[in-house]
Amino acid sequence: MAPTVLLAEDDRAIRHALERALTLEGYRVTAVSDGVEALAQAHRTPPDVLVLDVMMPGIDGLQVCRVLRAEGDRTPILMLTALVETADRIAGLDAGADDYVVKPFDVEEVFARLRALLRRAADAPEPAVRPAAGAPAPVPEPAPAGPVEARMIEAAGLRMDPRARRAWRGERELELTRTEFELLELLVRNAGIVLDHSTIYDRIWGYDFGPGSKNLAVYVGYLRRKLDQPGAPQLIHTVRGVGYVLREN
Repeated sequence: MAPTVLLAEDDRAIRHALERALTLEGYRVTAVSDGVEALAQAHRTPPDVLVLDVMMPGIDGLQVCRVLRAEGDRTPILMLTALVETADRIAGLDAGADDYVVKPFDVEEVFARLRALLRRAADAPEPAVRPAAGAPAPVPEPAPAGPVEARMIEAAGLRMDPRARRAWRGERELELTRTEFELLELLVRNAGIVLDHSTIYDRIWGYDFGPGSKNLAVYVGYLRRKLDQPGAPQLIHTVRGVGYVLREN
């Protein structure tokens, strides 16, 4: 069945053009013009992926994203933004978005990012369901055979549990978005190896956005902010003109 997309964009021309392009690409699209409608529609008929414009009247895209994440909704979210400063992009990631596209955008780039988000959502483990208030607690499943450590991957003072999607630096647990977790996991599994930009784009996004894209640099910078701590060595190093490597010194 075709994936469902909830598109929220207040600019009528962009909304209609993108709705038509997505429909021709094979998506089932519900298009709304503001954040209030987006939240109502997401609650009424949860989509497979959301495409949210950042700047909308009333409730903007960032607020929609924050509300859904606070409710425990992990539906992939792609932000559309005309704001090009790094701080603005970080605000979207901080709100819980999985990816973003800067206006004016190439519709093929939107398609590529949506395909990558949907692939990652399909591969992600099912979230635990909380019992309703007053309902008996579910009986836990038997623990998997073998020690917990066998499920962990470790490098440069980092520990990650890919099955639970949890990560720690020392004793401090890291709060990571889906993309941040996958990027860090790729670096940890290849600790000490310089990964070039094309390899990272292909493994994380499933598409190489070319030498002019700042997407990877933004995510690396945001991940560094969460990893780095006073008095401790930086873990993610830039190899100028090539890519990135995880190591302690």
